[in-house]
Amino acid sequence: MTMRRTRPAALVLALAATLVLTACGQDSEGGGKATPKGGKGSTIGIAMPTKSSERWIADGNNMAQQFRALGYKTDLQYGEDSVDQQVAQVENMITKGVDALVIAAIDGRALGDVLKQAADQHIKVISYDRLILGSPNVDYYASFDNEKVGVLQATYIVDKLGLKNGSKQGPFNIELFAGSPDDNNTRYFFQGALKTLQPYIDKKQLVVRSGQTRLNQVTTLRWDGATAQKRMDDLLTKAYSTEHVDAVLSPYDGISIGILSALRSGGYGTTAKPYPVVTGQDAEVASVKSIIAGDQAQTVYKDTRALAKQAVQMADAVLTGKTPQVNDTKTYDNEKKVVPAFLLDPVSVDKSNYRATLVDSGYIKASDLK
Repeated sequence: MTMRRTRPAALVLALAATLVLTACGQDSEGGGKATPKGGKGSTIGIAMPTKSSERWIADGNNMAQQFRALGYKTDLQYGEDSVDQQVAQVENMITKGVDALVIAAIDGRALGDVLKQAADQHIKVISYDRLILGSPNVDYYASFDNEKVGVLQATYIVDKLGLKNGSKQGPFNIELFAGSPDDNNTRYFFQGALKTLQPYIDKKQLVVRSGQTRLNQVTTLRWDGATAQKRMDDLLTKAYSTEHVDAVLSPYDGISIGILSALRSGGYGTTAKPYPVVTGQDAEVASVKSIIAGDQAQTVYKDTRALAKQAVQMADAVLTGKTPQVNDTKTYDNEKKVVPAFLLDPVSVDKSNYRATLVDSGYIKASDLK
């Protein structure tokens, strides 16, 4: 927290004495809140979207642990998919005097005013996984190569249907799902996927029988599985009474679970009527179990431990007068500035490589998959 140097000396001394006397119980972790100029001993505010997705719990815990290992204190909060709640949490962190903020936004456009408050207090902001939009007060961005996520999902569909190598020509029926319209990543995921699928759609090797191919037709608010399930139910009723769905582009495991529930209710999952190729993202335990069982076909693994490490390194660098490492200074324009970013590589996972990729690396315990 930065001290105001314009205060009278006596007031500064009195405040310092008060801080020493009241140190216990001031920090969210039970330690005293010091008044550092930056670096170890500083407090990091971590704002995550929700605990309803296991990946966000892992992200938050990974960052908190890594920050503490470097000597920082942390204030970790979850907004539970309420924009107002997340804004209030970030405002409270600023009021308490955090030294840096790491934010995975619920709504990328809802944080402009609160980030202005952060900038006024000289608090650096790391946008985590989801780019914060419409604000010049975003210093760095840590994420994965989001367009590549969509490419991996779509390529898996193309390969499993045998379209790429020409062994099968189709036509095959496919339906498209996308993430939440208020998450900037949604656009990149869908862009990568559609770029890969479009040549096959143009050649009518892939047919979208619902006709819903535009992003604004296929988004899923808050990435909600129940919302995806209802839409899949409607698609089956309206477009597939006599047709079979061969593939479903799903951008996220929670959405995939909802899609599979609708398909199961529609009679899929039998020898006579097998599940379509259903993709996913985040390698959540429930979906990895589904992949092992032969229901969901694929997910995209994003090592949240590595992403947390990158965000921690960025925050540590800005608080210690260093320049954070970035590998992309052109792609992520948040409408006010191009935000310097560090992008990690995602990995496609299916039944053939889940053990080597997820279990052997320690990302998921083998016991959790029983």
